[in-house]
Amino acid sequence: MTFSLNQFLNTYRDRIINEWVMRLHSEVSDRYSQRPIAELFETVTEAFEANRAFLLNHDLGPIDNFIKKITKMRLEAGFALSDVQKAFELFRKIVIPLMGSKTDFKTFRDNSIRINHCLAYTIHKFSDWFQAMHERSIMEYSKDLEKKVKQRTQEMLESELQYRRLVEEISEGYVVIRNQVVVFANRAFSQMHGYEINEVLGKKFWQFIDPADRDRALEVFEGIGSGAEGSRPFDYLRLTKDGHSLPTEMNLKATIYKNRPSIICLCRDITWRIRIEEKLRETERMTYIGQITASLSHEIRNPLSAVKMNLQILSRNPHIEGNDRRRIEISTQEVIRVEKILKELLDFAKPVQIQTKRYDINQILGGCVDLLEAKAKEKDLRIIRSYDSSIPKAEIDGEKICQVFINLILNAIEASEKRGEIFIRSYYIENGDSPLMEISVEDQGTGISKELHSEIFKPFYTTKSTGTGLGLSIAKRIIEAHKGSISVENNYPKGAIFRVTLPIERKAWLKY
Repeated sequence: MTFSLNQFLNTYRDRIINEWVMRLHSEVSDRYSQRPIAELFETVTEAFEANRAFLLNHDLGPIDNFIKKITKMRLEAGFALSDVQKAFELFRKIVIPLMGSKTDFKTFRDNSIRINHCLAYTIHKFSDWFQAMHERSIMEYSKDLEKKVKQRTQEMLESELQYRRLVEEISEGYVVIRNQVVVFANRAFSQMHGYEINEVLGKKFWQFIDPADRDRALEVFEGIGSGAEGSRPFDYLRLTKDGHSLPTEMNLKATIYKNRPSIICLCRDITWRIRIEEKLRETERMTYIGQITASLSHEIRNPLSAVKMNLQILSRNPHIEGNDRRRIEISTQEVIRVEKILKELLDFAKPVQIQTKRYDINQILGGCVDLLEAKAKEKDLRIIRSYDSSIPKAEIDGEKICQVFINLILNAIEASEKRGEIFIRSYYIENGDSPLMEISVEDQGTGISKELHSEIFKPFYTTKSTGTGLGLSIAKRIIEAHKGSISVENNYPKGAIFRVTLPIERKAWLKY
């Protein structure tokens, strides 16, 4: 009997769709496992009919329309490109073996080629659409960052003018110096340095300047004392009574005070300005990162997808054996690693947006540990859990919080020596009307020096030879978006402890 592909697809339509849905839900990725079965049946059915139109009539319309639809759906849901590519691949994995038992070799070969052409077109078309939409979202974010930079620059200028008017109307730190001795000071100057007025008078002015800036300040004073009309404002660190060094701006002018040559100094605290400038620099840096990331997405990810797909096709060739097959496997693993690095860059370039629901933090922690249990067993590590059952459900973004703890637990596994122990603990903290939950991840590795405790959360800082330095920075941004905090400290007698504190909002607490 002559084989009919149309009849074959009609006969086994329901069987193919059912197996496609089940394997999609259980084999491809966690994201697909979390999607409703009804949704998967709808999308798989539409994909099947689009493939049939392509195979039987070479009609590209249905598959093009489906690609546009599924690209938007999966991109908005945060799916990885490779996950959707695997979903498309399932059609081939199901249909070809089933067809092989129903036809002779030549017919099987000819129809397999048609199916391969269909899948090649679909995956290439989808990859192009996926990347194009991803690039547009990154470029829109870059433009938004540029707009924010201009807005914040204007805000800083307006704040500067407002601050100057406020100082003129009230007062600045005002002090008169003669022969380097304070002969007059107003209350604002005394308060800036943490003294009473009588503690300031008669003291050498350099006693109120941080030792690192004293020589530079004395040079400016000598210039004014030699007859110069005045000086431009200069910044220095003032030294307070309790030993703190704080950023200050000073203006000096030669004058006559009580019939003797003296110098008037106007001192202004500029801590606020330094912070604004730091935030502005951070915003500018994020804009630049966004632009670079958009370029990387276009210039690198498309070729990577092609390389990965071709490697996967080569790996299915039964004639490639031994070292050649091992080389293909290594190359595929390296492509996946580069894709992971690019994904971290893209995640870092995007703003953190959280979508909260009521979650049990202990269940989230348990899921993270279960996911990484096999990784820990590779080093014969024991993960010891200690969860506080009194912690109520909280309004958090479960997916992003899970991302944070997977990162922390993976770091703990990498830092641990073989046959060591990792402790995951959760605590409920009474705090009046603002209760908290604290989660700690403790390892027994080499630990982190105190000098690096603040550095490790900065973007691109890493001590790993293959790391990007973005994991902890992204984790910090996610926790701060939840109005929480993350910190690190040394464990005893060795190792490190990462602590995450998250608020439990009153409304969520009362619903529990």
